[in-house]
Amino acid sequence: MAHEPTVFIVDDDTGVRTSLAALLRAAEFHVEAYASAPEFLEALVPGRFGCVVADVRMPGMTGLELQEILVQRGIALPVIIITGHADVPMAVAGLRGGAVDFIEKPFREETIIFSVRRALEEGAKFHQRVSLLTTREREVLAHVAVGKPNKVIAHELGISLRTVEVHRANVMEKMEATNLAQLIHMAVAAKIV
Repeated sequence: MAHEPTVFIVDDDTGVRTSLAALLRAAEFHVEAYASAPEFLEALVPGRFGCVVADVRMPGMTGLELQEILVQRGIALPVIIITGHADVPMAVAGLRGGAVDFIEKPFREETIIFSVRRALEEGAKFHQRVSLLTTREREVLAHVAVGKPNKVIAHELGISLRTVEVHRANVMEKMEATNLAQLIHMAVAAKIV
């Protein structure tokens, strides 16, 4: 089951957690449910593939804080934030932080199922893009992601400046990154840095 995409539900509300798990299992997703973000993080095995559905407001650690920790640890799990009406500004902050979607409660069944499918597809596309990189492109990306200028990268890898520029352009294109910040985020998530 470890290789099967998993939907990780993280919500302190037992009713929401149970009904959401039942709904997603009925839609034929593999589901694991956790009552808190720390409980989820403790149980998470590196290399798992799937997505996280997290409530924005939970005692101890919010859904947004969980999302930040996943990014910091380079765990490439797309995050869907579920929120009450009053939490919309927080959810918008979550989207800025990289969440793939935010869904207001009460949500329609089709809405959450569609969002989970989309998040799992995004995750699969990301892993596919990373696999397109050559060994040299990964090396260049690792250097770029820690802020080294092209000249330094060329010197350290023993290649020409022009070659570094070509590899860097190829990496941007293959990873479908629109800017350097996005590329660095991807490099962390892919554990290249």
